[in-house]
Amino acid sequence: MKKKYSILLFISLALTSFVTFAQKAKDTRPNIILIMVDDMGYSDIGSYGSEIQTPNLDKLASEGLRFKEFYNNAICAPTRASLLTGQYQHRAGVGYFDVDLGLPAYQGFLNKESLTIGEVLRSSGYSTLLSGKWHVGNDSLAWPNQRGFDQFYGVIGGGANYFNNFPMPLNGREYPVVLVENNKRLNPKPDSYYFTNEITDHAVKFLDEQNKANKPFFLYVAYTAPHWPLHALPEDIAKYKGKYDKGWGELRKERYARQQQLGILEKDSKPAERDPSIPAWDNLTYDEQKLWASRMEVYAAMIDRMDQGVGKITNKLKELKKDDNTLIVFISDNGAEGGNYTLGGRGKRFNSGPVGTAGSFDYVYKNWAHVSNTPLNSYKGNMHEGGISSPLIAWYPKKIKANTIAKGTGHLIDLAPTFYELAGAKYPTQFNGVTTNNLVGKSLVPVFTGSTQIVNRNEPIFWERAGNRAVRKGKWKIVADHQKPWELYDLEKDRGETTDVSAQYPEVVRELSFDYIQWSARTGVVEYETIKPRTAPGPRTETPREPTVIRGTN
Repeated sequence: MKKKYSILLFISLALTSFVTFAQKAKDTRPNIILIMVDDMGYSDIGSYGSEIQTPNLDKLASEGLRFKEFYNNAICAPTRASLLTGQYQHRAGVGYFDVDLGLPAYQGFLNKESLTIGEVLRSSGYSTLLSGKWHVGNDSLAWPNQRGFDQFYGVIGGGANYFNNFPMPLNGREYPVVLVENNKRLNPKPDSYYFTNEITDHAVKFLDEQNKANKPFFLYVAYTAPHWPLHALPEDIAKYKGKYDKGWGELRKERYARQQQLGILEKDSKPAERDPSIPAWDNLTYDEQKLWASRMEVYAAMIDRMDQGVGKITNKLKELKKDDNTLIVFISDNGAEGGNYTLGGRGKRFNSGPVGTAGSFDYVYKNWAHVSNTPLNSYKGNMHEGGISSPLIAWYPKKIKANTIAKGTGHLIDLAPTFYELAGAKYPTQFNGVTTNNLVGKSLVPVFTGSTQIVNRNEPIFWERAGNRAVRKGKWKIVADHQKPWELYDLEKDRGETTDVSAQYPEVVRELSFDYIQWSARTGVVEYETIKPRTAPGPRTETPREPTVIRGTN
């Protein structure tokens, strides 16, 4: 009997040791933090040429990797659809925006065939945490906790006042703000918080709570800063008083020069031509200059506060002793928002307080957005480089060499396969009885680890949104505004898209346009004119070619 008991005890101890070993082995997988900001231009942080104080992001850049070329989908909801699923946004169901246009590719929320990073990593044993902005499904069945996230705090829709959750004025109507924590609606007292701080604080709280679990985590921090409206804390605004009195022309030159010094741009690169509809700073009156400078002071303060939040998150990592085994990736969802400022427009009509306060619904418009997007052409919503290019910083002490810069040429669809490779997570062909869409991106791990300088893929990268479209293949890019002919640019020589060479290389245009037709057919893209809504649900974004009054919250 004693012998039998001893055998059972030995087996029990062996099994316990095996489980413990397996748990410890599982815990060696990296934690992953994905940080995305909203409507921030390519040059708006220090490590990409800005004068704005972003020491925490700059530290991650100096200790990690920067991409010269990383692409998004030009506007909020489609970007988030690709980011979260690793699919082109039409394939994920958000081809236009978070509204239903009557077709599966344009249903306005993530379909079940496109698994979120939260769903895949949670199934693989990760804690999944989200703090910030969702914007890929308004119905509660499509909220974060129902799509793979253990913890969620933030707004469901496209934006919010930074000091309260009141509906926001938008195109003559009220835009509802749905603030939620784990499926429970929140109604905080007005002026009792600043939303950027709340996003940071909840991210830190989630990390503290998750520390009790014996497993790695995926944390997605989706800041709304510096998205409209311009709201910032007085102490942050004070840092930038007078910094923008020199005007947009001078600031753009300074940023361009710093980008060349930093190695983000080539020495012989040519910046995009100045938007002719933007007035020269010296042609403004003194009062006009002061008003425009105050807008940019607040915009800078919003980015500054976001960077302070990044510092709090990285400090928490160190406190938890998890900083040596965590990948951090930082991106923006699109370029800075353009648009024209006109008397009687959104800013003037709704303001009930100075710029920066809760009563202000002002923005920087294209006058400053063309500085934010230095040296690139155009703005948010457009498929020229200024609309679809983002900084990318990747920091991971175990694998990424410090202070490196790569060409990169990555896209949002590449992040999910990157995370799955590092996490050892298998992307399932079936999930809850549904056959899943195949992943179409490529892992960025070879670029992160320095084995290559550019993502090696078998086909081009494609874009379409509201009739604007583009294809990137090697050094070539074709791009077209709504219902206009294709333009062609050699991005190795002309990142600013200053010289259309479509007439010189018609065979390249034919090849890439044929690629686009094939991609459209298999992805579910349809002609925008056949499905476009009568009234835009959010901001319509213009291009410098056809000045339009454009405002909204996406």
